[in-house]
Parts: sequence; C-alpha cells; structure tokens
Amino acid sequence: MSWIDWWPLAVCAFAAGVVRGFSGFGLSAVLVASGAFFVAPKTLIPSAQALEVLASLWMIPAVWRDVNWRWLTPMGLGYAISVPMGVLALAYAPQDAIRIGGCVALLFASACLLLNARPKLPDGFALRFSTGLVAGFMAGASSLGGMVASTILFAASIPAKPLRATLIVLFFGSAIYSLFWGSWHGVVSKATFANAAWLALPLLLGIAIGSRGFHIVSEAQFRKAVLSVLAILSIAGIATAIVR
Repeated sequence: MSWIDWWPLAVCAFAAGVVRGFSGFGLSAVLVASGAFFVAPKTLIPSAQALEVLASLWMIPAVWRDVNWRWLTPMGLGYAISVPMGVLALAYAPQDAIRIGGCVALLFASACLLLNARPKLPDGFALRFSTGLVAGFMAGASSLGGMVASTILFAASIPAKPLRATLIVLFFGSAIYSLFWGSWHGVVSKATFANAAWLALPLLLGIAIGSRGFHIVSEAQFRKAVLSVLAILSIAGIATAIVR
C-alpha cells in the first residue's frame, strides 16, 4: 500500500473503528463499503477480517462478562459450517450480486425494526443456529455477516450489552476462521496482513471513541442508532456495488 493509498483508507478504517467500538459490529461493512472506491473488495475483505481479529482482541477483556453464551454457541456452530462456503463464493462468485442482494434484505429488515414492525421470532436453538449459518456465509462472502447477525439479535430483543459483547467474541473466532479458508483458496496473502498493519492505528483510535460513546447512551438510543447505521450501511453497500 502506497502512502497516497493509505490516507483515504485510513479515514475509512477510523470510521469503521468508531462504528465497531460503539455497536460491536460493522467494521468490515464500513471499511469495504467506503474503501471499495479505492481498493477492490476482493482485496479489501480479507484485510478487514484481519482487522476484525485485532479489534476483538482489543475489546474482548472489557465485554467478556456480558457475553450471551446461549446465543454465541449455536451461532458459532452455524458459522463453522457456512463460512467456508462464503469464502468459496468470495473467491469464485460475482461479488457485487451477493452484496446487493444482502444489502437489500438488510435495508428492508432494519427499516422494519426502526418502525417497530418486529416479527415474532421463536427464540431457540433453531433460530440461533440458522442465524449463524446465514451470517457466516455472508461474513465469508461479502463482509455483511455482522449486519445479518445483529439484525436477528435486535429482532429477538437481546439487550444492548450482551448483544454487543456476543458479537465481539463471535467475530474474533469467525474472522480467524475466514482467514484460514481464505488462505486455502488463495484470497489471503502477505499483502492482506501488510494492509491491515497500515490501518491498525486509525482503526484502534476509532474503536476507543466509539466505545466511549456506547457507555453514555441509553438502551433506546443505542437501538435507534445501530438500526440507523444498519440502514445506512445497507444503502452504502448497494451504492458501492452499483458505482463500481
């Protein structure tokens, strides 16, 4: 990455860090949606996954006690099955079609939740496991896994602290797993980690600011802010895919 390339991506990484620090997700979605104007998504997504590992390591000590293990365990199982299929799609399938389809669905879901049109989801192993399956595929294929998982968790009315903590721990494991499969398919290279190293400092600065914001908002404010972020990221993802 040249010095000229670094500056716009550093701003994108900072913004991604603010969103990740506040909500517990969104790092990859923000970085890919904004950074795709400067770097091809197929190159940027693996670097975003490497940054997800760094972000989670930075945040896990502060949130560990709030993790909802009843959700995390079955979602993790779903991720384990579907992430390899998502990475395979990243390597060989049309990227823009996957991103547009996922973003359209997420925009509709986040808009419904903002309007309090919440579906009655039967909370149980089937819902948690299927959430992991869908989110894991989208995490490997298009960086949208966190948005999928958070949308379902909001629909299931998980409180802010355990929702954020559960996503942070989930993404630590899923990002490492995605990087492994990306290496297998030739998507991950030395440049993946070099690019992540360049962007680590602005990312961590953004996380510090976003985390501070999380601790000063109410449950209702958190919910409204995060659902708004979901809707904006969905629109940005659609726009990026169309423009590119």
